[in-house]
Amino acid sequence: MTPAEILSTDLAEAAQALRARDEPFAFATIVRTAGSTAAKPGAKALLSADGTILQGWLGGGCTRGAVKRAAQQALRDGTPQLVSVAPEDLLAEKGVSVGDEVDGTRFARNGCPSRGTVDIFIEPCLPLPQLAVIGASPVAQALSSLAPEFHWLISASLTDAKPLQPLYVVVATQGQGDHEALKAALARPTRYVGFVGSRKKYAALAEKLAAGGTDSTAIEGVHAPAGLDLGAVTPEEIALSILAQLVQVRRAAAKQTGA
Repeated sequence: MTPAEILSTDLAEAAQALRARDEPFAFATIVRTAGSTAAKPGAKALLSADGTILQGWLGGGCTRGAVKRAAQQALRDGTPQLVSVAPEDLLAEKGVSVGDEVDGTRFARNGCPSRGTVDIFIEPCLPLPQLAVIGASPVAQALSSLAPEFHWLISASLTDAKPLQPLYVVVATQGQGDHEALKAALARPTRYVGFVGSRKKYAALAEKLAAGGTDSTAIEGVHAPAGLDLGAVTPEEIALSILAQLVQVRRAAAKQTGA
């Protein structure tokens, strides 16, 4: 069951619309309150990429700033956030300051007259990373079948790639238009370009790409041969080694950018 399936109709429809547009968003749920608070546990809201509440309600303005910052952090890091909004004197009693994080909870100040405490859990919903698998070789077919199981959005050409999402490319053309495919891939902003073929073959292609004006840094950045050195032999094993490398690159990028 997805989060949208347990939300109100308005929240569910808004979430599905954002997902259809491949836009990042976040769910916020009040999980605990203490003292006088406008919203109660179970209250939910849908937040845009900049932390704006699009649907739902989390109470008055007392929590808005903290929720916005936590949502932005969740979407940058790709990890859920738990924020506790409490009066400053109560934070002092606990021995924490505004902005401190203790045992996974980040503390924020509630400056409203109600002086209640609100704990809010924020869950990021990021678009699937897109992987363009170029070619019809056995390795390309195996990778296209395997990658969706690990939450990759697969396309068979660069023209199908969505412009606002990080793009990963594997060229597995097996001699059928290698140069053209690599040239097109290196002309676009990408997180990863991998070439299925030998180092010797790619060296010859690299010379041709350089002679045609392709940026030398982009040429040097191609993973050739694509994949981690697992001793892979079969197309399925090679696809697995490439997917392992893609995950490695993706997670390293997420630590730096959250995408």
